[in-house]
Amino acid sequence: MRLAPRALCRAAQAAWRENFSVLGRDVARWFPGHMAKGLKKMQNSLKLVDCIIEVHDARIPLSGRNPLFQETLGLKPHLLVLNKMDLADLTEQQKIMQRLEGEGLKNVVFTNCVKDESVQQIIPTVTELIESSHRYHRGENLEYCIMVIGVPNVGKSSLINSLRRQHLGKGKATRVGGQPGITRAVMSRIQVSERPLMFLLDTPGVLAPRIESVETGLKLALCGTVLDHLVGEETMADYLLYTLNRHQRFELGVQWCNLGSLQPLPPGSSDSPASAS
Repeated sequence: MRLAPRALCRAAQAAWRENFSVLGRDVARWFPGHMAKGLKKMQNSLKLVDCIIEVHDARIPLSGRNPLFQETLGLKPHLLVLNKMDLADLTEQQKIMQRLEGEGLKNVVFTNCVKDESVQQIIPTVTELIESSHRYHRGENLEYCIMVIGVPNVGKSSLINSLRRQHLGKGKATRVGGQPGITRAVMSRIQVSERPLMFLLDTPGVLAPRIESVETGLKLALCGTVLDHLVGEETMADYLLYTLNRHQRFELGVQWCNLGSLQPLPPGSSDSPASAS
């Protein structure tokens, strides 16, 4: 498989930047009333919330999270759930954890909510976070209320359904789907556990008002956080192939595109990833 030389890689990056700068505002606000209303409702519901679970995609653990969550949702106990771990490369998991801890995120759990992997850690972790918080004043109220937040299509509703399967033996309580925007409002409380008695609030996905960089936007698009047509399917495919080539993951492109008869160029050639920017 012939790889783009350095000049073409630079040209591709410039093209992504140009395309995304035109669409950036639309991508960041592709359902503005829904997002703005949802964030306001989250803020208004904070007084009822004991802890916040932020769900994000494990494939992009260090980018794409909405910084507004930390700014607007107060200082409640916070657990970051990196979902879709089955789709992610976890060989650098320890480094990811160290980077996140350096950003102040000490409570992180990797999950796969489709197969309920590692989900059993969540309720004990949340319970410990709440009870160790200096703001914890339970009194006679023995139930917990948790708010689930995140950008669109990272698996917030899937997490709630997974917790219900594990702890209540019940089916799904919230709609899920492969497109962003399934949850459109802050819903009523959904029970996910009997002991301890715990309820979760599902919330709509909320993107940051401004996406921090072109590559962050493209990563979010490839993970299904925004609708494909807002970025452009060709732009997304171009960036994906560029990324695979840059990391020398030639076998993935060969397998997906049925290019088994083609071979990558040897390292050191003018078209190899080692010479690309």
